[in-house]
Amino acid sequence: MDQIPTVSVTDLPDDAVVVDVREPDEWAAGHAPGAVHIPLGEVPERLAELPEGEPLPVVCRSGGRSQRAVQWLVQQGFEVVNVDGGMRAWGSAGKPLTSEHTDEPYVL
Repeated sequence: MDQIPTVSVTDLPDDAVVVDVREPDEWAAGHAPGAVHIPLGEVPERLAELPEGEPLPVVCRSGGRSQRAVQWLVQQGFEVVNVDGGMRAWGSAGKPLTSEHTDEPYVL
């Protein structure tokens, strides 16, 4: 299997535009401020919504789902990278989080 291209959260700016492939409840709890939410199962039909920018970082909770998304998107000709460690690493690095409610955002 080809090596999945990855990027460390520490190499991404705090306002990076990332594609978040987590489920809606995970997204609502807390996500990167510049993220675009496209759940993993919806990626194939929502390709037109992928933001501009190459390579485009893709993130999930810990890296497994985003790795699958990156693998598939690379096969479709997209220049994408998996965010190593996912949103858990993002939160651990002290990067900003926002949420869909008034609660303190967190990584679900």
